[in-house]
Amino acid sequence: MYPAKCFSLVVLSFFCLASEKLSAEQRRPNVVILLADDLGYGDLGCYGGPVKTPVLDRLAQSGMRFQQFYSGCAVCSPSRASLLTGRHHIRTGVYSWIADAKQRSHLLLREKTIPEILKKVGYTTAHVGKWHLGLPTDQVDKPTPDQHGFDHWFATWNNAEPSHKNPTNFLRNGDPVGPMNGYSCQLVVDEAMRWLDDQKVDQTPFFLNVWFHEPHAPIASPDNITKRYGETKDAAAIYSGTIDNTDRAIGRLLKKLAEIDDPENTIIFYASDNGSYRDDRTGGLRGRKGMNWEGGLRVPGIFSWPGKIQSGQVSGHPGGVVDLLPTICGLLDLDSPEGVTLDGVDLSPVLLGGDSSGQRETPLFWHLQKARPIVAMREGDLVLVADPDYQLSKSNLFDESWIPKIKNGGYHNYQLFDLTRDPAQTENLANQRSADLDRMKQRLLEINESVMSDGADWHLK
Repeated sequence: MYPAKCFSLVVLSFFCLASEKLSAEQRRPNVVILLADDLGYGDLGCYGGPVKTPVLDRLAQSGMRFQQFYSGCAVCSPSRASLLTGRHHIRTGVYSWIADAKQRSHLLLREKTIPEILKKVGYTTAHVGKWHLGLPTDQVDKPTPDQHGFDHWFATWNNAEPSHKNPTNFLRNGDPVGPMNGYSCQLVVDEAMRWLDDQKVDQTPFFLNVWFHEPHAPIASPDNITKRYGETKDAAAIYSGTIDNTDRAIGRLLKKLAEIDDPENTIIFYASDNGSYRDDRTGGLRGRKGMNWEGGLRVPGIFSWPGKIQSGQVSGHPGGVVDLLPTICGLLDLDSPEGVTLDGVDLSPVLLGGDSSGQRETPLFWHLQKARPIVAMREGDLVLVADPDYQLSKSNLFDESWIPKIKNGGYHNYQLFDLTRDPAQTENLANQRSADLDRMKQRLLEINESVMSDGADWHLK
């Protein structure tokens, strides 16, 4: 009987081990989003920029780099809202960048976010870095990141203060952290790595949302890095240094990710929230941050998933951060949220090699009240822009009393550009291509009406 019992135990152990291995193979992949702040289309080395970014260059080489990738808005809070929801930011309650103490605006609790979707299928979730989607103040009660699906959060409401060096304004799960020593990008990665140490990655997949402050002003970088680009007090050199320093921080994070799980089990995405505020870092495109020209909207876009996304690909397919939610759902074979209008599209067929048509089902659409042009829409290779029929006060800070004008206002001075022939948007084709102008104008107005109908009426609350 004893040998039989031993055999039975061996067989039982084998099947237990096989079951554990099978469950690990069936476990969904981890998802990591890396977001820069105010980084331009012409900054990174892999986009022909002047900053030494070997880590991001290798990440791009490991998967697909998009040549025509876009932010959700030309300024930060709205772009972040679009990234998390797959919806135009006005639908989500975020019209412009948020000043918490002076506005009611925030990402609405009704919105379904990427972490909320992933938590429902067993993911643990964390946000580290800049938030800027609304945090509570003494004047206004607002949701915190845990109410949007994050198990753990370590964040600032907007910028690192007093600068990237030795920030004092981080909160960890709602509690002030106090003064910290080091540079923001490295401190954010430190927090991410500590959180990863607590995860049981062999049992549970994770979603890690890493939103850096760099290179948003006020800027700071270590002198030894800044010197690679110029004098230590030169603004352009410091700006480059912040990006270089972030690349090094990302290198530490990627090493950690590889240590705790096979790289083939992790999807990584990298982008910027909007274009650069420096005219020399837009890759020769027109405009900059805060403008609905290509220079304010076009950003790097990198996807990596070894073994699934073929390495070394460069795509001309138009995409944007608004596509992240439906794309993640597509890659993970999850249903997109029901009962809501998604403005993003699923890019997984492009990433996995099944669609090289270069077409997208839904146009990309942007609206920013103080920008000129105020609206832009990309359909195929054409971009249509327009100015508003109304005037707002001169304040650069969004005023919620503007909302009725924004919702009801019309547009004029429509201009049409062909990005294939004219990526710098120097030749207005509105008179030469009147049929395209009329068709796209009608489509823009339809999308605009749909977006505005969902917009929150903060001025009434």
